[in-house]
Amino acid sequence: MSHTAPVVPEDTLARQHRASHPQSSAWVSANAGSGKTHVLTQRVVRLLLGGVPPARILCLTFTKAAAANMSIRVFDTLASWTRLDDAALTEAILRTGAPRPSPTDLALARKLFARTVETPGGLKIQTIHAFCERLLHLFPFEANVAAR
Repeated sequence: MSHTAPVVPEDTLARQHRASHPQSSAWVSANAGSGKTHVLTQRVVRLLLGGVPPARILCLTFTKAAAANMSIRVFDTLASWTRLDDAALTEAILRTGAPRPSPTDLALARKLFARTVETPGGLKIQTIHAFCERLLHLFPFEANVAAR
C-alpha cells in the first residue's frame, strides 16, 4: 500500500501562504482536519526564517494535543532541514510560502533547529489556559489573586 500526499488546490495553497505571512495579521478558524495547524506551523517557521528569535515567539492553542502537535511539526520541519542539500532545502522553504532563499538564508535555515532547541525559554507553544495561568503567577497582586 503506497502513501501519497493529498493534492491541495492552488487557491488553497495561496490562501495558506497569505495566512502564514509573518507581516500579516491573520485569524485562522476552520473545521478539524482542515489545515489550521499546518498554516500556524508554517507561520512559525517563516518567522524563524525571518530572523525572529525563538524566545520571542508565543503560540497559543485551545488544547494540549494541538500544542504538542504543533511543536512536533515545527521541530520535525527544522530538524529535516539540517540534512537537506541546497536544492531540496530551497524547495522546502518555498513550500512554506517564503521567498526564494539566498545562500545565506540556506545556512541560517540549517541552523534554526539548534538555535530553537538551545534558546533559553525556547519556543513557547502552549494552551490559552497555561498562558493565562502563567500570567496570574507572574502578576498575582495586579490580578488580585493569592500568590500561590
